[in-house]
Amino acid sequence: MTSSSSDIYDALLDARGLICPMPVLKAKKALRNVPDGGTLKVLATDPGSVADMKSFCEMTGNRLILSDQDGDVFVYHIEKTAT
Repeated sequence: MTSSSSDIYDALLDARGLICPMPVLKAKKALRNVPDGGTLKVLATDPGSVADMKSFCEMTGNRLILSDQDGDVFVYHIEKTAT
C-alpha cells in the first residue's frame, strides 16, 4: 500500500488482533467522535472484517471510501454521513 491523499483522516482505530465482531463494534463507537463528513481510519487483522466493514457501512449509511490490504493488515477509511 502506498501513501496517498486517502491517508487523511479525522480519527484512527487500531483494531488489529481483534476478531469478529469487535472491529465493527469498535468502529461504530469510534464514529461517534468523528464529525459528520469526517473520516475514520480502521486497521484490522481479521479477514472477516472485509465483508463486515462493507456490510456495516451499507447498513448504517456511512460510506466505505477505502478498503485495502497492507500485508496482513486490512485498512479501511469510513466517511461518516450526517446523522
